[in-house]
Amino acid sequence: MSRVFLPGSTIGVLGSGQLGRMFAMAARRLGYRVHVYSPDDDTPTGQVADVEVQAEYDDLEAIKAFAGQVDVVSFEFENIPTETVNFVDRFVPVRPGGQVLHTTQQRLREKTFLQSSGFPVTPYRTIRSTADLDDVSAADMPGILKSTAWGYDGKGQVKVGSLSEMHSAWQALDCGEAVLERFVDFEKELSVVAVRGQDGSIVTYDPIENVHRNHILDLSISPATLPRRVADDAVDIARGILTDLDVVGVMCIEFFLSKDGNLLVNELAPRPHNSGHLTIDAHTTCQFEQQVRAVCGLPLGSVNQLRPAAMANLLGDLWQNGEPNWSAALATADVKLHLYGKKAARVGRKMGHLTALAESTLEAALQAKKARKALVEQNSPESKGCLESSPLTISS
Repeated sequence: MSRVFLPGSTIGVLGSGQLGRMFAMAARRLGYRVHVYSPDDDTPTGQVADVEVQAEYDDLEAIKAFAGQVDVVSFEFENIPTETVNFVDRFVPVRPGGQVLHTTQQRLREKTFLQSSGFPVTPYRTIRSTADLDDVSAADMPGILKSTAWGYDGKGQVKVGSLSEMHSAWQALDCGEAVLERFVDFEKELSVVAVRGQDGSIVTYDPIENVHRNHILDLSISPATLPRRVADDAVDIARGILTDLDVVGVMCIEFFLSKDGNLLVNELAPRPHNSGHLTIDAHTTCQFEQQVRAVCGLPLGSVNQLRPAAMANLLGDLWQNGEPNWSAALATADVKLHLYGKKAARVGRKMGHLTALAESTLEAALQAKKARKALVEQNSPESKGCLESSPLTISS
């Protein structure tokens, strides 16, 4: 049932990382109050929320009390127990709904949904025991063995180069269920951030081109350098997925573009996405404001892009040799800095991002990488080496 929550209402957020932080900032700009719930305190979201509740996700008394203080709830990452979301929904609406989370937080359910609905996915096998390993053929190699739950940013997955490596990979993964995805010889990785309102209306940002390093998103550019046909197909697939899943809110669809020109859905994220961070500075309405609008039943905003943009992630690697040189990075023209307020900088941990705006995607990408490199100009050559991004082939 549709319900509109106007500015002045209180939005609850399950999860307290950087996505919740940027969601809370967008909500507060629109005049909403924000309460956040997670097992941690002094979190990225809690630092900007009105109220931060620290309790475990299975503490139903605490969850019930939290729900009693808010009007509507959303979540900022997939690793919230579905039981928690469904329990909250007994008291106040949760958007996207628990059925969306149930499908997308587990790889096998997600792939089964996509395949049964006719969306293109990478070839895969289900692995539940050592007996299933014997059914794997040479045609499935090379591949990536992924746990079906609790995986992100390269966690919970092992590369498998040949059949002889399957048993050791299964043992290394140490989980009860996995999927073996056949390796895709792709031309590009891209994502579509889409938004669906309570009335079924959908808006989509143009596809964003992504480069990963060590399985973590390194650089995103928009507009992507894609043939118009591919861009249109990606948007059509995204619209179909949001409709079939009955999503209310933001969802990101990650794609591989194979070298023969075909799109394959890699993963779904039922919330704002790292690749969409550049919408904060480059678009009329950012992905986080869109999430607020959708969750609260307001009209969706314009996805018009104001300037070409590139986003470079800032990982904890930057702090290995001391505080990064923020002044040097911000001296680069048209660069915006976003830090997430995390206490400890660890290698591979997302601490913030830089967004560069320019007259072309090529110039934006160069500016973003230049600014990130400037962060370690006063540090050792060794630290600079770990920050070099994967090559990005784009046209001017």
